Amino acid sequence: NGYEWSPALGERFETSAPYYVFALQLLARHGEGPRSWADLARTDRVWRVGALLGSAAEREIRQRAPHVELVSYEGNTVAMRDVETGKLDATVQDTPIVTFYGSRFPALERVDAPVGTGSYVALFRRGDTELRARFDQVVRGALASGELERIYRSYGIWDDAQQALRTTPVAAPATAAHELGTRPRGLEVLRRYGGSLLQSAGLTVLLSLCSFPLALGLGVLIAIGRLYGPRGLSRALAVYVEVIRGTPLLLQLYFLFFVLPEVGLNLPALPTAILGLAVNYSAYEAEIQRAGLLAVPQSQVEAALALGLSRSQALRHVVLPQAFRIALPPTVNDFIALFKDTSVCSAITLVELTKRYSVLALSTQATLELMAITATLYLLMSWPLSWLARRLEARLAGGVPQP
Repeated sequence: NGYEWSPALGERFETSAPYYVFALQLLARHGEGPRSWADLARTDRVWRVGALLGSAAEREIRQRAPHVELVSYEGNTVAMRDVETGKLDATVQDTPIVTFYGSRFPALERVDAPVGTGSYVALFRRGDTELRARFDQVVRGALASGELERIYRSYGIWDDAQQALRTTPVAAPATAAHELGTRPRGLEVLRRYGGSLLQSAGLTVLLSLCSFPLALGLGVLIAIGRLYGPRGLSRALAVYVEVIRGTPLLLQLYFLFFVLPEVGLNLPALPTAILGLAVNYSAYEAEIQRAGLLAVPQSQVEAALALGLSRSQALRHVVLPQAFRIALPPTVNDFIALFKDTSVCSAITLVELTKRYSVLALSTQATLELMAITATLYLLMSWPLSWLARRLEARLAGGVPQP
């Protein structure tokens, strides 16, 4: 592993001389997926291709095949596994990764020749030239004595490309230069990447609007089942609530996305994210709605029954409307929390707003500007929800909305 040299890194850090030369290898399942780089670039088929977040592989894919659906990963082997299970059509990996981990993924094969030669370097603080020089001296000594080659061969990653280390330093892939040559600043960041962040914010909204109604509906049913259902059902639902609340959302998403495919249930990323968020928040909504139901005086139910309503009619026409009004503030608060928790879905390859920020910050180094834009978008999405909640609360209470 190592940092892939790029002009952007060169602007921020002291960088060592290269200590490994890599290329980029296209991988696909045996006999399936794209059969060459040219096949990957076809416009009549949209391939789903994975690559390491912020890597030279990502940039190479965008340059050679701009029409593919590019999925960013935090780790290399996860992308390779997703090709095996059919979530991806292909992945692009650095050649040492393919060599070292390839045997663990027998269903994958190398497609076409490697492209985009680049180099791994070490990073140092700006001005720390003495430490950098010492590092370079050690690497050059190991290279001259053959020790570096011996170490690489012990891991099976020495190849003919490493001969370039003995001559001239190797730069980043040429395809990346146009993107990383200048670090954008200020309003230039907004001009270049505002549209991309806004598009990812749309996915955040979609996840929220699709998952929360499901969570709310499940929560109401669970609350009713716990309060008015048979004892066995009530206990089972109580266990469900405790298990879901007691395990992290991230772990639940991992189970749905990575574990279920092992038993043949392979869900795409978007339905998995919606289902995971809905299941997780249904447990919290169940407790909110149960508290609302318990807050309605029992005398209200008794009065409804005395007027001739059945128990189900009393629940539907008398208890639930009052419970909804009581539970509205925490329910809206839960919805706003879900808005922000959609960022966890990046772990299962969805590029929502926070993930897009991470990708762009890593590739452009414009961290502060991108963070400001991202935070502004989150505020613009969540503030109207708070305003609408106050209006609805006031309307249900028959009063005037508070500022």
